[in-house]
Amino acid sequence: MLDVRIASYKRYLTEAVIALVCVFIFCEYLLYYLVLIQCTWPVLESHKIDITIDESKSDETPVHAMFIADTHLLGSKNGHWFDKLRREWQMYRAFQTMVTLHKPDIIFVLGDLFDEGQWSSTAEFDQYIHRFHSLFSVPNHTRLYVVAGNHDIGFHYAITPFLNQRFINGLKSPSVKRVTIKGNHFVLINSMALEGDGCFLCRPTEIALNKIAIHLKCAKDMGNSCNKDNAISRYSRPIILQHYPMYRESDEICNEPDQAPDEIKDVKFRERWECLSKEASEQLLDILNPRLIINGHTHHGCRRIHRKDILEFTIPSFSWRNKDNPSLLLGVFTPNNYSVSKCYMPVESTEIKIYIISIICIFIYFILKCKLKQNQYHHLKFH
Repeated sequence: MLDVRIASYKRYLTEAVIALVCVFIFCEYLLYYLVLIQCTWPVLESHKIDITIDESKSDETPVHAMFIADTHLLGSKNGHWFDKLRREWQMYRAFQTMVTLHKPDIIFVLGDLFDEGQWSSTAEFDQYIHRFHSLFSVPNHTRLYVVAGNHDIGFHYAITPFLNQRFINGLKSPSVKRVTIKGNHFVLINSMALEGDGCFLCRPTEIALNKIAIHLKCAKDMGNSCNKDNAISRYSRPIILQHYPMYRESDEICNEPDQAPDEIKDVKFRERWECLSKEASEQLLDILNPRLIINGHTHHGCRRIHRKDILEFTIPSFSWRNKDNPSLLLGVFTPNNYSVSKCYMPVESTEIKIYIISIICIFIYFILKCKLKQNQYHHLKFH
């Protein structure tokens, strides 16, 4: 009889272990598909057509772009090994699930790829790059671009030519880069290079931005003689991609599901630290006249309008370490039209609740089955 009881207890324990494994697979794999399959590409709306573009070309094949920010891959100094493992798995699973399900044409990572890039040795930085490309690998038909963040190379005062060039060489990301795909112009900018003080980084950045602005103007004025050698064959208002948000006093103006918590929403931003300076923001708007601006840095979501028709999105951190309810941005673009929408990822606190409730239920099930078997044993023993 004792052998029968032991065998029963082992079977119940096996069932409990199998149930725990199923919960683990659900939370760490299936949950991402169940949540992210609900995301959809936004639909282009005809009333957004820019009248400065030839409407006969409005039916061109659209570009599907995905935007994330602030992955903050942990380094050797900050964070426990389990914290690093958990955060990296969450980002890997979310990113690869999105790429598998929605197949974007192009992906942009808007700064702070690394948490300790500024302080990393050359060997550590090389490992950082390898981990980044391993976690955020993309198929051959998908293009991926990044911009620098302050955690990658430091705030303006701390950037050295070595740190700047190391990031440029390792990630193929200069301070200013124009990416044109199917007539859409994405302008990637190093926010820390917009200090306006003529430093080794700032002056070349200003020159590069002005050059892009001239090329855009030439493409717009097709009859102008400068169009002959112009690098841009077709004009469309560009999309600015950078790490810092444009100038704003605080997050108090933001009203998004992934906005900053109430206790910090009204904390004032410092120019050149939490956002671009007011002067740099106005200069970007003046010389580039963008149709859309996308950035990160604050770790929280925000949306605002500049000059009546320029939409700015601030994307929250992609990592659970910085945001319980992270999101990313999906955009569909043609040269004369665009539409964007947010995609909300699994919520960390919800996953933790699923684990806790499941473990409690499995434990109760195991205890009840053992109790029932014990009662049956006593009943047979005395009869």
